[in-house]
Amino acid sequence: MNEQFRKDTPINYDVVSSVITKMNLPNVGKASIREIKKIIDLIEAQTGTRFIRMEMGIPGLKPPAIGTNAEIKALQDGVAAIYPDIEGTPVLKNEMARFVKNFIDIDVKPESCIPTVGSMQGSFAAFLTLKRLHAERDTTLFIDPGFPVHKQQHKVLGQKFESFDVYDFRGDKLRDKLESYFSTGRIHSVLYSNPNNPSWICFTDDELKIIGELANKYNVIICEDLAYFGMDFRTDYSVPGKAPFQPTVAKYTDNYILFISSSKVFSYAGQRIGMMVVSDKLFQYKSENLLNYYSSDIFGRAMIYGTVYALSSGTSHSAQYALAAMLKATNDGEYNMLSEVKIYEEKARVMKDIFTRNGFKIVYDKDVDKPIADGFYFTISYPGFSGEELIEELFYYGVSAISLAITGSTRLEGLRACVSLVNPAQFPDLELRLKKFHEHHAVNATSVSL
Repeated sequence: MNEQFRKDTPINYDVVSSVITKMNLPNVGKASIREIKKIIDLIEAQTGTRFIRMEMGIPGLKPPAIGTNAEIKALQDGVAAIYPDIEGTPVLKNEMARFVKNFIDIDVKPESCIPTVGSMQGSFAAFLTLKRLHAERDTTLFIDPGFPVHKQQHKVLGQKFESFDVYDFRGDKLRDKLESYFSTGRIHSVLYSNPNNPSWICFTDDELKIIGELANKYNVIICEDLAYFGMDFRTDYSVPGKAPFQPTVAKYTDNYILFISSSKVFSYAGQRIGMMVVSDKLFQYKSENLLNYYSSDIFGRAMIYGTVYALSSGTSHSAQYALAAMLKATNDGEYNMLSEVKIYEEKARVMKDIFTRNGFKIVYDKDVDKPIADGFYFTISYPGFSGEELIEELFYYGVSAISLAITGSTRLEGLRACVSLVNPAQFPDLELRLKKFHEHHAVNATSVSL
């Protein structure tokens, strides 16, 4: 930062510098989401100034009373004293199967629907089990950019993974790119999110068909992370049992596992309850290699009675009743799960406009040939800065985000911004801070444009 601007930043320059130094991170720009959160917490505590916080993908809305009331009743009825069924409570499993039929138009048995301690545990359990499905396959493929913790899970497990940034391989280009990995015989599974965290790109039906066809050809399992279920607000997916339905690879292959979160669409993040939906065919799939690790050679039984049992011995009993109640109300058409979360779309639209008016650019700006949707996340860059440089520089202006460098993106100039915790009342502050940033860094923008 230019020396003359150091006394003119919205957040005290010396405080920010001191906190960054005390955190003793080798590279702030590559810090994890939780480390960024810690830095901002410390700066806010010392300065008393509220940041425009965009680093964490935390729901910014109250959970539906339908869920909390059901959980309170379950606790009052004494479920806290009883171990939950390792497979999940029947009422929840039935509602999960109904939900998948109503909003994805996919038929699955309740048996194939497994409640997990959030989608994070679901993915961890899936990675652990899928690695053991075929002795000769040892690698997960990530279609990036993606949620950094999924790769951290692989590091914790000591498992191999490969990845590529999908932005340059949209449409028909996706087929050759995927086949170049699948044809090696090393890939046991693929993971992607749709809508995508962090870029908010959404796969088209043609792209999902390509993924499904190749999964069938090479017997690869597709793990589809639907953490932001139905939140491509360009299309209304909120009516149970009627098209349009949430797009999914499950339309084109039986080699799938779906992770459906309650954290975003139901704002129920704190209770750590998610859904893992395994295709009926994969649930019953037999592999002798599983017997090296589990008591059953059937994938679904190995998953539940082997992996999930060993990880947590089930999912919070009371939270299962909360999710069952929210799903039932949604399935019955009594609760519109997307009506409240549409505020994320409006916030993204306004915030993107504020950023672009002040010299920033949207990094992932297209869905094939259409403008990117407005939703939970968007991506930004500023001329003359790498993402790692930009994230630290913005701290002095009271704005936080995370670097795309930790998401598997090749667009290292960019940051991921999450809209959920930004109150619309903060928009004027955001405008003033970015205006000041643009004023202080006009030379960067000018030099690049020249």
